[in-house]
Amino acid sequence: MSAAKQPLKGFRVLSAEQYGAGPYGTMFLAQLGADVIKIEPPKGGDTARQVGPHWLREAESLYFQSFNLNKRSLTLDLRSEKGIEVLHRLVKDADVMANNLRGDVPARIGLDYDSLKSVNPAIVCAHCSAYGRDNERAKWPGYDYLMQAEAGFCSLTGEPDGPPVRFGLSMVDFMSGTQMAVGLLAALLDAQRSGEGCDVDVDLLSAAVHQTSYPAIWYMNENDVTGRVTRGAHPSATPSQMFKAADGWMFVMAQIPKFWPVLAAKIDHSELIDDPRFDTPANRLKNRAELTAVLDKVFEQHPMQHWQQLLQGHVPVAPVFALDQALDNPWLKTIGMRETISHKDRQEIDVLSSPIKLNGERLPNKAGPLLGEDSDTILGEIGYDADAIASLRAEGIV
Repeated sequence: MSAAKQPLKGFRVLSAEQYGAGPYGTMFLAQLGADVIKIEPPKGGDTARQVGPHWLREAESLYFQSFNLNKRSLTLDLRSEKGIEVLHRLVKDADVMANNLRGDVPARIGLDYDSLKSVNPAIVCAHCSAYGRDNERAKWPGYDYLMQAEAGFCSLTGEPDGPPVRFGLSMVDFMSGTQMAVGLLAALLDAQRSGEGCDVDVDLLSAAVHQTSYPAIWYMNENDVTGRVTRGAHPSATPSQMFKAADGWMFVMAQIPKFWPVLAAKIDHSELIDDPRFDTPANRLKNRAELTAVLDKVFEQHPMQHWQQLLQGHVPVAPVFALDQALDNPWLKTIGMRETISHKDRQEIDVLSSPIKLNGERLPNKAGPLLGEDSDTILGEIGYDADAIASLRAEGIV
């Protein structure tokens, strides 16, 4: 690991987490230096460990590595009395107790602030559930794709004459986990000053609805329902959409008025600048179909690389890559967004670097832990000797 600045070094985060949303958020904390202890059921652990199709060993998936870099793993049965005793010993010196369990579960098994404040008044309890903990949906299971559907994302994605389409990735999970991390860090800062912790709640549906952003404001105030636009175009500005070059698709975004004359001049069609069909943003939007046809004829004459070299730095432009092309893009090496780490079961694993830089350096990464890899060490840190640990293991508590 590098010697990059780690502002959360010395803070301990306990997390009863699984799958995507919660682990994604706490991974940022671990990369920022926090000691993130991932609490997993003794039998099987986080369900993400069983997600194929690619494996490091049986029940140790590459998928799991996506969300659990830099963490330690403790197996612990939180539904047992002795497991809760261990938890309370951990909480005593911890700063955060996080989870992404179903909304009705944290209070029932004692992971909320009311349950833990007598153990540690400054503990911050962060909850990332599907629908929240304080309503009639608290007991409902819920996942990213459902939120994309109910929050309107699917109706905004895809071609106008096609079926609704979800995002290619679980973006609501990632948004929600990140928002949980923001909320708990703010609460942690307050707890450091006041000595009093609290509950921090983020639910997937609320996070998804919040991301509807300006179309939501347009609808709530003007009854304007934003729909799908062909080629993934911006709903109110043009040209800001995909165009097809001679060898594939690219995205051109001249949606800010200053870029329109630059684009027209760069593609050697300055006559378009003052064309009455396209001379103002309103006219360009009104005549979007005509403008698309005009620009299609221009862009199809040369490959994408030609247009990128011509426009880059002057007009916002990007190739529309397939996933393999995106990850093999040499630019990622230039900016350090890929790195290779080692794992006990594979000498080299390629992972994505943190998008966060401190003092110009990306945050360090190390492989996610094997199930229960750190149990003995962690239990020893809170006062359990070898015999006590052996007894807990024999009883299935760890």
